[in-house]
Amino acid sequence: MTERALVLADGYFGTPSGKTANGLVRYSRRYAIVGVIDRTRAGRDAGEVLDGVSQGIPIVGTLREGIERLRPGTLIVGVATFGGYIPQEFRPVIREAIQNGLNVVAGLHEHLADDPEFAALAAKHGVRLVDVRKPRPLRELLQFSDLARKLPCLRLAVLGTDGAIGKRTTAILLTEALNAAGVTATFVATGQTGLLQGADYGVPIDAITGDFMVGELEGEIVRGYEETKPQVIVVEGQGSISHPAYVCGTRAICMAAMPQAIVLQHAPARKIRRFRQDVVSWPMPTVGDEIRMLELFSPGKVVAITLNHEDMSREHVDATVREYEATFKLPTCDPLWHGVDKVVAAVRARL
Repeated sequence: MTERALVLADGYFGTPSGKTANGLVRYSRRYAIVGVIDRTRAGRDAGEVLDGVSQGIPIVGTLREGIERLRPGTLIVGVATFGGYIPQEFRPVIREAIQNGLNVVAGLHEHLADDPEFAALAAKHGVRLVDVRKPRPLRELLQFSDLARKLPCLRLAVLGTDGAIGKRTTAILLTEALNAAGVTATFVATGQTGLLQGADYGVPIDAITGDFMVGELEGEIVRGYEETKPQVIVVEGQGSISHPAYVCGTRAICMAAMPQAIVLQHAPARKIRRFRQDVVSWPMPTVGDEIRMLELFSPGKVVAITLNHEDMSREHVDATVREYEATFKLPTCDPLWHGVDKVVAAVRARL
């Protein structure tokens, strides 16, 4: 049976920092998401907040309300913080969850199981602390072996111009649409949210020691092919190849997947990169510059552009689609508003 889970995103739901909670509300195979904790949006439906469509997932103001109304067995920390730290303001809620017998799951660099207070409480109350952003033991890690390049399938990476821009959402939607269209496809996750959502294949690539990043992801791509024999392997991107703070993830993904095709995810209304703006404000790249960089560092070509509609009206998005298709001669769409039929057609053309 799927575990009933409550997602902690207090003050962050519906924002880029709440991308783990956002992703779990939209799609989850591993957990049955029964509610979200965010006192700033309490009383609303989580799906309505994200996409204007009710999902039957209520937003509650407190853990106590969530436990009494929704009977969860697990609390998931639903934020992606800079540095991967456990938010200090979340500690009392995590403590309360453990004391009430809930398992606690997180995808942060700061691990729950390594926290002395949480570990002692979990042992006392007989609950599990699960850290999905934790690599395998060092001696078990794989190094680059040049295996993915030889796979007899199309390897497609969904990359982007920034972090928290929708790459994983687009990759999952595309994988499902390809399978529905009769093109067998397998999704490979590269971050904590995809793993939490229940991806069968993947690694938390930014948590792996540099010497092994490429090899570990390559190993999952190969395993995904060997076990499912798909026509297409869809690999989730991380960060951006032009982002000064997140460049390693994208470069490692390009080397591990050796993609023959790339889908580029972009947020046209976003002007500043997602990073700590109290430290640095770094401008977004142009789509053209990002395409040139990706095609320089990868054997594949960009075959489609997908849009994140944050801070945009439907009219603005539709006008941008027309502009990009005229400028770049590439099919362009907003996966959440338009679907991904154009991208499916572009993939079919390369099989």
